[in-house]
Amino acid sequence: MTVAVKTPMDPAAKAVVDELVRRGRAAQKIFGQADQAHTDEAVTALAWSIYNPAHAKELAELAVADTQLGNVPDKIIKKTRKTFGTLRDLMRVKSVGIIEEDKNLGITKFAKPVGLVCAITPSTNPGATPVNKAMMAIKGRNAIIIASSPAGMKTTAKTVDYMRAELRKVGAPEDLVQILPPPASKDMTQALMQAADLIVATGSQDNVRRAYSSGTPAIGVGTGNVPVIIDETADLDDAARKITASKIFDNSTSCSSENSLVIVDAVYDKAIAALERAGGYMTKPDDKPRIQAALWPDGKLSRTLIARDADILARGAGLPNEAEAKKFFMVEETGVGRDYPFSGEKLALVLTVYRAENFDAAMTQANDILDHQGRGHSLGLHTKNMDRARTLAERSDVVRVLINQAHTFANGGGFDSGLNFTLSMGCGTWGGNSITENLNYMNFLNITHLVTTIPEDKPSEEDLFGGFWAKYGK
Repeated sequence: MTVAVKTPMDPAAKAVVDELVRRGRAAQKIFGQADQAHTDEAVTALAWSIYNPAHAKELAELAVADTQLGNVPDKIIKKTRKTFGTLRDLMRVKSVGIIEEDKNLGITKFAKPVGLVCAITPSTNPGATPVNKAMMAIKGRNAIIIASSPAGMKTTAKTVDYMRAELRKVGAPEDLVQILPPPASKDMTQALMQAADLIVATGSQDNVRRAYSSGTPAIGVGTGNVPVIIDETADLDDAARKITASKIFDNSTSCSSENSLVIVDAVYDKAIAALERAGGYMTKPDDKPRIQAALWPDGKLSRTLIARDADILARGAGLPNEAEAKKFFMVEETGVGRDYPFSGEKLALVLTVYRAENFDAAMTQANDILDHQGRGHSLGLHTKNMDRARTLAERSDVVRVLINQAHTFANGGGFDSGLNFTLSMGCGTWGGNSITENLNYMNFLNITHLVTTIPEDKPSEEDLFGGFWAKYGK
């Protein structure tokens, strides 16, 4: 059982939060009576607030200027694609009144709001994540207050302004969506977490741990460090194209970006050649220490090189001139763990490459990487052998196993796969999380179960204990 620890709170910070909470609860009380049509209209309004091409471009430019992470074209795609996919998902489901009825069990389920949501959002997605969470929260007829990363505050504040303006257009209370004002402080965030009915935390693991220890029901997400296997049956050029597109998207800011490749020995050289044709640069052994020194100058990832364009990273790491024209950089590695920083999440256009004797060895290598960092999150496999796909899923402690897909585009929802669109991926207890799924609208609902009688469903003692008695006796 988690025990909430009450820490001394700055009175001024608490007063600010108390007022936001009061307004949010008043707005939620009104909107909590909305029917499905008005609820869906409000959700669509939030989607349009960022899908609007002018807003998407402005917020993408502001995010890059604000955080120095990623690039504008990909952030525009991220904002529009994720929002469009999430809206598709949300328009297909009910969240008001009766949402499920099972006559055989005599159970009818009624959806109810959870109340006031505290949403902690990261600097990597200061526009897309707040809208994504707000759409899901409003689908449940809740209010939401966003605690932004300080680095993304300007972008998130402007995003919230646009969401509130669209809510006004459709006659919904604008205080359904609010933001903690700058300067962001831990005291404000702590006060909000303790005052809310639900916390949804995306970002640093410190924020996730604080959410879980706040005493308020919380949903957190885990660390990404995706390893992807290429076996000897894979279509190598297809795999290389997908891995490249995924790895370079928004300069590797996504937690779903490939961080390591584990390639089966039989096709290792051919796979590397395919990756080079797709735009990758295989570094030389003497490049490796220079990249490590540049990317981890003091043992921590460099804020000046993560999520930067390839030419900036190449120059910063002292790579040869020809490397500057490439899309990403491959570094060969054999070890895993704290002494091997390339085995962890890099948030940069650097892809660690391992050689494995066979598929079984590749599975072991991928799981060793996840045991070091990223356990519970996800992994991938490029193969034509679906038996191997099932074996990998059975033997790996992750929530998502993606087959023959570009990881960044598929892990958080895709138009050619069944995962729902989200920007927050649960990692189960493996990753210290409470959910083993992509965050979705059901996480923002309370459910009332109406239970009526059904014909008695009571087996005999022999039905339940017969096999046990026959084997072990009474």
